Amino acid sequence: MATFGDFPPNNNSENTSNSKEDQTWERNVLRDLAFAAIREQRNKRRWGYVFKGLIFLYLIAFLILSYSPKQLSSATGPHTAMVEISGPIASESEANADSIVTGIRNAFEDQSAKGLILRMNTPGGSPVQSGIVNDEIQRLKKTRPDFPVYAVIQDVCASGGYYIAVAADKIYADKASIVGSIGVRMDGFGFTDLIDKVGVERRSLTAGEHKAFLDPFLPMKEADLEHAHNMLDTIHQQFIDVVKEGRGDRLANNDDLFSGLFWSGEQAVDLGLIDGLANTSTVARDILGAEDIVDYTPRPNYLDQFAGKLGASISQFVSEKASWSVK
Repeated sequence: MATFGDFPPNNNSENTSNSKEDQTWERNVLRDLAFAAIREQRNKRRWGYVFKGLIFLYLIAFLILSYSPKQLSSATGPHTAMVEISGPIASESEANADSIVTGIRNAFEDQSAKGLILRMNTPGGSPVQSGIVNDEIQRLKKTRPDFPVYAVIQDVCASGGYYIAVAADKIYADKASIVGSIGVRMDGFGFTDLIDKVGVERRSLTAGEHKAFLDPFLPMKEADLEHAHNMLDTIHQQFIDVVKEGRGDRLANNDDLFSGLFWSGEQAVDLGLIDGLANTSTVARDILGAEDIVDYTPRPNYLDQFAGKLGASISQFVSEKASWSVK
């Protein structure tokens, strides 16, 4: 007996519902695949634009660096040779002895060069590097005695820079240039009190009584201090001897000359540290008589540096992009 509200199941309705769900699922899959293909094409286009842009920038940089002048003048006839000594003088810096000496040798070997200007703009640096350059200038002057060498100071020529400059026949500067600082220094720090406050125990094992010489974490020893002063005094005297040899009787009788003080270019003339006030152009034109200036300074290969940095940047960009894709 049938009761009110009881109906037999409708199998056709259920089948229709399942069919619709299957069709919806298929459409969603097809839509997702289509969108994925579109996104993939867009990504490929973006990557193409990126690489094309990088290649374009690389070519532009290549052209700029390839055609950038390495010399102040392309003169092949009589000219003034110039070697620039700029920045700290040290073995690892651009102003290192090997680089400077290479430029100076090339200038001496060029028979078209009427003289050499050392254009100085340096606070100084290594006494060893400065000494190598000074010695080489002295040697080269003997091989070509008729080849004058002038040092022209720009903003500053102090300490090791002046050590090199005194090898020149004459030194010129601007009236406001900084000249001098004939002295030697050794810098360091002491952390003894800091260790005590922090509560750190210093453990230093050495073989040799003075192997921990001037250890910043140990109290200063009087014997170490005396030894360091003797060493600095020796190097200072070497500096003084080089200056006296290069400047001779032109130096004024002034006790402060070798004290480490420095002076303006105008004051340096009176003290005999320089010979006059002039710049690179006036020395080339009025003293050497060769207005055209050719730069013999060895320059870093910026193209190789740029290519290396560009390659590293591209590699990093690609690796980052790959990591994004993996994620």
